[in-house]
Amino acid sequence: MRGETPLGDDQASRLVADEPFVRRIHDASTRFVLAASGGGSLAIAQLLLTPGASRSVLEAVVPYSEPAMIDWLGGRPDRFCAEPTARAMAMAAYLRAGRLAVGDSPATPLAGAACTASLASDRPKRGPHRVYVACQTAEATASWSVELVKDRRTRGEEEQVAARLMLNAVALACGLGERLEPGLKEDEPVVERRAAAPPAWQDLLAGKVPAVRHGGTGGAADPRPRVVFPGAFNPIHDGHRRMAELARQKLGEPVEFEISILNVDKPPLDFVEIERRLGQFAPREAVWLTRAPTFEEKSAQFPGATFILGVDTMQRVADARYHGRDPAAWHAAMERIASRGCRFLVFGRCQGDRFIRLSDLDLRPPLRELCREVPFEEFHEDVSSTEIRRRNP
Repeated sequence: MRGETPLGDDQASRLVADEPFVRRIHDASTRFVLAASGGGSLAIAQLLLTPGASRSVLEAVVPYSEPAMIDWLGGRPDRFCAEPTARAMAMAAYLRAGRLAVGDSPATPLAGAACTASLASDRPKRGPHRVYVACQTAEATASWSVELVKDRRTRGEEEQVAARLMLNAVALACGLGERLEPGLKEDEPVVERRAAAPPAWQDLLAGKVPAVRHGGTGGAADPRPRVVFPGAFNPIHDGHRRMAELARQKLGEPVEFEISILNVDKPPLDFVEIERRLGQFAPREAVWLTRAPTFEEKSAQFPGATFILGVDTMQRVADARYHGRDPAAWHAAMERIASRGCRFLVFGRCQGDRFIRLSDLDLRPPLRELCREVPFEEFHEDVSSTEIRRRNP
C-alpha cells in the first residue's frame, strides 16, 4: 500500500507516524465533514488512509478554485485566504454534516473542519505564506492562524504543517486531549480564537428557538419591540449610530438592533463572529439575534415594528429577483408584511457620485405605502461597512 501512494517518502512516513493519532479520531463518536483549499489536503489523505475512516468521515471536499469556494460558501468571501473564511468553511462543513448524518442517532456529535491556505508554489509569491484552520461544533467555534516564514520549507513541508493543524482541529472537535506538534518555529506563533456558545446561541443555531435577545435595559425583554434596526453591523459605524438616533427621535420609541445569524447567500454566523459583533454594542443596547434573513421573516418575528434601513437595502426589498424572480410571490410577501402592521423608515445612501433617496425609487404598491423617507437635510452621511473592511483587512 505504501508503494502505491503518490505522496513523497517523507510525507508517507509522516502518515505512518500519525496513524495512532488518527485512529483515535476514528474511534471517537464524532462524525464530521472536511473542507480544504490551498492546503490541508494531506490531512484528508491521512484520515482516509488510516483504517476506520467510515466511522468518522462523512465527506471531504477540496473547493480549490474561486468558483468552487463560492459554491461551497454560497457567496463570495471578502478574501479567499483569511481566518473568517476558514470559519465560514467550517460552518458550511458542519451544516453539511447535519444533512449527511440523517440516519445517525440525534445524539451523535457532529463537526465541520476546514483549512484555507496560501503555501509555497512553483512561482514566487508576493504575499506571506499563511495557514488558517477552523472547526465548528454545536457548542463552539475555534480557529488557528499562522504565518509561515518564507523559503524555510518546501511546499510539501508547509503542507505537513497545515495538515497537522487541521488534524488538531478535528481532534478538538472529537473531544480528544492529545495534539500533534505542527513543526513550527518560535518566530511562527499560532493565533488561536475560541468561542464557546451559551445554550441560547446553541438553540438558535439548531433552530430550536427563532430569536435571542442580548443586552438592553429594564426588566423583562419586550417580545414586540416597536423599532428594529436590522443589519450585519460588520462593523457598526457612525452612520448606523446616527440612523438609530434619528429613528428614536422621529418615532419616539427606543431602537433595538437585529442581526440574523442566517443569510440568504452565506453560511450562518459562527460563534466567534456572533461574539465579535455583539461586542461592538454597549450593554444597555438591545440586540436581537434571529433566524430571519428576509424582511418577510422579520415581520413575523417583530409584528407591528418599524424597520430602519438604507435605500440600498430597500432596492433589494423592492426587487422581485430576491423573491425567486416571481412578481406574484413578491406581492404576496409585501402583503404579509403589511398585514402584520410593519413599516419602513428609509435613509438615503450615496451610490457612486449620487445621493439616492426613497423618493428616487419607483416603488410598487403595497410596498410604497409602507415606507417613510428621512429627508436629505436630516441625514446624508456616506459610510460603508464594506469599505471599512476593505481598508482594515
